[in-house]
Amino acid sequence: MNADIEAAVKSIETDLTALSHSIHGEPELAFEEFRSAAKITELLKSNGFDVESGVADLPTAFEATFGSGDLVIGICAEYDALPEIGHACGHNIIAASAVGTGVALATVADRLGITVRVIGTPAEESGGGKIAMLERGVFDGVAAALMVHPGPIDIAGATSLALADITVAFTGREAHASASPELGRNAADAATLTQVGIGLLRQHLSPGQQVHGIVSDGGTAPNIVPARTEMHYYLRAETSAALSELTARAQACFAAGALATGCTHETRTVSPAYAELTPDPWLVASYREQIVDMGRTPLPLEGEGARPLGSTDMGNVTNVLPGIHPVIGIDSGGAVTHQPGFAAACITESADRAVVDGAIALARTAVRAVTDGAQRMRLLEGVDRR
Repeated sequence: MNADIEAAVKSIETDLTALSHSIHGEPELAFEEFRSAAKITELLKSNGFDVESGVADLPTAFEATFGSGDLVIGICAEYDALPEIGHACGHNIIAASAVGTGVALATVADRLGITVRVIGTPAEESGGGKIAMLERGVFDGVAAALMVHPGPIDIAGATSLALADITVAFTGREAHASASPELGRNAADAATLTQVGIGLLRQHLSPGQQVHGIVSDGGTAPNIVPARTEMHYYLRAETSAALSELTARAQACFAAGALATGCTHETRTVSPAYAELTPDPWLVASYREQIVDMGRTPLPLEGEGARPLGSTDMGNVTNVLPGIHPVIGIDSGGAVTHQPGFAAACITESADRAVVDGAIALARTAVRAVTDGAQRMRLLEGVDRR
């Protein structure tokens, strides 16, 4: 059956490469991926999939379904880009590879007794599209969810950190910065004190905890005491429990900045909290076997957890059902994700090969799972227990 999988992917290789390059050429931000979603669903429709767009009340989300078996394999596609630097996280590769996986599995769906569902998940970079889709039932009935993400190296059992995405706005009082500064309450000073507090907090962070952010609004003119400033922070930790602890400590720094300057402050959640990736061990081991068989050399098992790969809303999915989020390596010339050099690398020959290899590896992993009697039963029973 592996030969059938490979043949199916190879038969649409030109289409997959064209899709990847087209999405890359027209990058779209979170929840605005209308052209990208349309390109993906058009290719799926042409390969026999039934497509429902706008699922979970998200205009750029979709479900594409093939087959009617009792076991549903979900393949997650991402296709949002980053501000200013476009597809520097390679979501064009993710999307094209997801289509290839879906089409490959569709060719053997009847023989395997499965339903193949390609799930279009917007707003991974910011917004947490998968979280909304989980809460609104899109993943109900899905036995396992698979996707592959590009990076500088191959990592079978990739992990990620839990994430809180928040803003804090400080409100003070305007005044002439020279003539009557004593009448002002400086919201920019509140932001500065917050940064100092967080900087000092770093010494006491637990392993795996991270804090990083920007000042997104710092005032309007040098001669006006700023009455409003805003900061945008990402807080990360190895587990959701550790993230809650970190969030409480960061909130104390925000409050201290406001108190010391006579300002008020208000925090806002930008995206729902991302959970840490908990990849399914059996699926990870199977995926590792596939890429090794295909001539790739993944990071050794003992090194996989040494450096979590940022954060992803796929973590929330893997905390509910079996899933994997491996990294497929591309030749990025030393660039890493979220750098312009990585964006440039995502439409090279190496990136195109990653689209094909990722599709074949994911499809072969799914076939292994559903043809193993014990694993098939495990996956079906997991759906029944949810």
